[in-house]
Parts: sequence; C-alpha cells; structure tokens
Amino acid sequence: MYAIIKASGQQFKVKEGDIVCFDNMNLEPKSAVEFKEVLALDDGKLTVGTPYVKGAVVTGEVINEGRDKKVIIYKKRRRKDSKLKRGFRRDFTRVRITKIA
Repeated sequence: MYAIIKASGQQFKVKEGDIVCFDNMNLEPKSAVEFKEVLALDDGKLTVGTPYVKGAVVTGEVINEGRDKKVIIYKKRRRKDSKLKRGFRRDFTRVRITKIA
C-alpha cells in the first residue's frame, strides 16, 4: 500500500515505515503530523482524487529537524571577469510515516 501526498509544495510517494524529509515545518520531535492532501491511494486498486481522495489521511511522527548539506551555486561568465559564488543549507523536518488510512 502506498499513497501520493502533497506537502511543502511538492509531491511524495510514501509507504508505511518510510522516512521522508520535508521542508521545515517547525514541529517538536515525537509529535504527530497528519497529511490530508492525499492525491492518490493504492490499496490493491488505485484511487485517484479530484484533486484529493476523500477521507484519506496519512499520519506520521516527527523524528527530528535539521539542516542539509551545503549546496554551492557558482556562476561564471567567460572572458568577463565576472563570477558569483553562493551557498545555502536547506532546513528540513524528517518524518516517519506510521499509518495510511
């Protein structure tokens, strides 16, 4: 059984027991979180919502919050002596999917 959910402006395919990193949600560790925007649900037969599946809820438990590895953005224009180097670290919330209903 799997579900496709919408969270943080992205779509994720999740199963029970999966660990997924979402954008920062500012939640405490060990707290429960529900995703009600379920786009599709497969429990033997595929159910696709218009736009969401009615009555479908995916619940999870927050494991921790943290920061990802640094991503370097480097732009260089040849023969112009122009270059730009920037970097950022994405904040994330790690969630373990506990139940799909």
